Amino acid sequence: MLIKCLICHQEISPVVTWSSLWSKPEENDLCKKCSEKLNFIEGEACEKCSRPFSGLDPRYRTGNLCHDCTRWNEDPEWGSSLERNQSLFLYDDFLKEAIARYKFRGDYILARAFSPFIKSKLQTLDFDLLVPIPLSSERLYERGFNQSAALIREAGFTAAEMLKRTHAEKQSKKARNERIHLQQVFQRIADHDAENKKIILIDDIYTTGSTLYHAAKILKEAGAASVCSLTIAR
Repeated sequence: MLIKCLICHQEISPVVTWSSLWSKPEENDLCKKCSEKLNFIEGEACEKCSRPFSGLDPRYRTGNLCHDCTRWNEDPEWGSSLERNQSLFLYDDFLKEAIARYKFRGDYILARAFSPFIKSKLQTLDFDLLVPIPLSSERLYERGFNQSAALIREAGFTAAEMLKRTHAEKQSKKARNERIHLQQVFQRIADHDAENKKIILIDDIYTTGSTLYHAAKILKEAGAASVCSLTIAR
């Protein structure tokens, strides 16, 4: 059976070993070249948002926190909303293009490219609910699917649709300060119970953290025991 890489579409050549002759090989949706281009976040990083410290000016670091997270923590309104974000990969040029295809050009199949990494990480975490960051109805119509919910489903988990979003200008068009001081754009869906639940928010990219902090704040106000987040890229 011909298998093609979900990112570059090149044929994936199976690796034949003695064990593979007697057992079904593990499914692999990325070629070796594309797999090696995924830049895992490793080494020293901010303990709250996963921002790597390598290459970061020491002036923008305080202990184990980056300057942005220090400012979030010092804000009495927002500091305790999001407990921690964990991101898998650096948002470099390779991943930027892959996520653009997935998020803005409707290439849903790329959810399968990222799902094994999401699944592997989630298996190490303690949670009750996985909540995707919602899209407004306008964005959902434009894209055809919610990329965050797709990541959860393709990883084999159930997405708890606990939030809805009102229409807002694309975050990518806003400056950092504008993102942080957005009015609340999320509302809770009353049918779902957050009381005493350990919740993980799922999204594609952590940039300033504003989107995740806004979503986390709503869930904490609804009684969630804790709210963390997991994203593909930082």
